[in-house]
Amino acid sequence: MDLRNFVRLGRKIVAVGRNYREHAAELGNPVPTTPLLFLKPTTSYIEEGASVEIPAHTSDVHHEVELAIVIGKKCSRVSEDSAMDYVGGYALALDMTARDLQGAAKKSGKPWSVSKGFDTFCPVSKLLTREQVPDPGQLSLWLDVDGTRRQRGHTKDMIFSVPYLLSYISEVMTLEPGDLVLTGTPEGVGPVKAGQTITAGLDKIVEIKFPVRARDS
Repeated sequence: MDLRNFVRLGRKIVAVGRNYREHAAELGNPVPTTPLLFLKPTTSYIEEGASVEIPAHTSDVHHEVELAIVIGKKCSRVSEDSAMDYVGGYALALDMTARDLQGAAKKSGKPWSVSKGFDTFCPVSKLLTREQVPDPGQLSLWLDVDGTRRQRGHTKDMIFSVPYLLSYISEVMTLEPGDLVLTGTPEGVGPVKAGQTITAGLDKIVEIKFPVRARDS
């Protein structure tokens, strides 16, 4: 399998919520003691050249910049010690979130799927090789909106490390080649509006840019 095509080949996107203490705090959420998992549909993928679309259903779409893991081979019930053997590469990703819909769902005890699952709500970079990212725990992340820095973080501050996450997730569900794991976002999440541009980066390895527009009715 050519993992450069992970957007078209992967079968699921597994996301981790509240994996940075400061982000949990800024939203008034408790820090989890075990990974908080949710899914995004693969139809939410977009690559550079496309736009993040704000649907009419929401008036409060937030950006969340994240390190993403691209699975390289079938990963089921693996140990933390062997977990990195299943990493095929990495990507920089945005977990776009309809915060108003998420808040309403949380308040009523319902799932978050709608708030996370709109088309265009998972912008991603090209595949980054393991050689480009020798240590996923030593990376800086940043995100700007119209040239203003909104998010700045470091993967060393993740509550649950990449090996721990892969081991934990693989005990719940089998990860398959091309699947994507979003590892959580640092503090500084906030709203974006139609007409703005999101730019994000991972160290000096990659930079991505996505314009934001209203979805056509």
